[in-house]
Amino acid sequence: MASVWSVSTVRPLELLLPSPLEQVHDDRLAGAGLFLYLKRDDLINPEIPGNKWRKLKYNIELAVTQGHSRLLTFGGAYSNHIRATAAAGYYFGFDTVGIIRGEEHLPLNPSLEYAQSRGMRLAYLDRTAYRQKTSLPAIEQLRERFGRFYLLPEGGSNAPAARGCAEIPAEIGQPFDVICCPCGTGGTLAGMAHSLEDGQRALGFAVLRPGEFLARQAAELQAQAFDATSANWSIEYGFHFGGFAKRKLALDEFIADFRERHGLTLDWVYTAKMIYGIYALAANGAFPEGTVIVAVITG
Repeated sequence: MASVWSVSTVRPLELLLPSPLEQVHDDRLAGAGLFLYLKRDDLINPEIPGNKWRKLKYNIELAVTQGHSRLLTFGGAYSNHIRATAAAGYYFGFDTVGIIRGEEHLPLNPSLEYAQSRGMRLAYLDRTAYRQKTSLPAIEQLRERFGRFYLLPEGGSNAPAARGCAEIPAEIGQPFDVICCPCGTGGTLAGMAHSLEDGQRALGFAVLRPGEFLARQAAELQAQAFDATSANWSIEYGFHFGGFAKRKLALDEFIADFRERHGLTLDWVYTAKMIYGIYALAANGAFPEGTVIVAVITG
């Protein structure tokens, strides 16, 4: 079980928790007898939004408990995880190091510029070296260069992250049948599924191709975090729209239509693919009439 949160910030940090639950009123779903709610984790905090906060929460606590003063992590040049780690360091008083895939390009893009503005030290690995970034020799080289640090994995998914995501279902103040999330690493899915009640299930939507490894990764994260795996979850692999950070006209049209109908612009890398998938499955009769679906807007 997750430990009691016990870490104080060094700078004021406002968190909207529990995050809001908003019903989507849409005749396409109503006609199928379905009910859709959005769990607005994107509103938790503008700098550490969504599942980034959930994943960092208990990692930060563990880093403090172990006496670390520095966080080191990995990501691409546009990584939201890099941004969130930099923000966490700023608010909780850690030095932060971001190991970026590829060569340095100046001027910095907005994501890296923000990370640097929050005190993160940026370093770069060419793509060949980056593929070996978690090997023992590579980690030792990083320790020689940057000193002692708490290591956060790329994307932020590990056992403490899964425990943070396991807190989501308890925040939903009404009965539901299915809870959905986009999947890039499997951490959010692994955590949520662990905390579901009998009769509930979790459904992930892979946002990358190939994504079949996500099932193995989610199961491994459950085992590491909770010493058990559950059978109450599955992953849909048919809504990646070409792969990670790729899109097609059909997805753009769906995003525009959803914004027009509901006033919310969906993130096309993650959440739009999930919502598109929910609507497609609903149209194909995948959900029994009366099903209550919660979709986590992960930020």
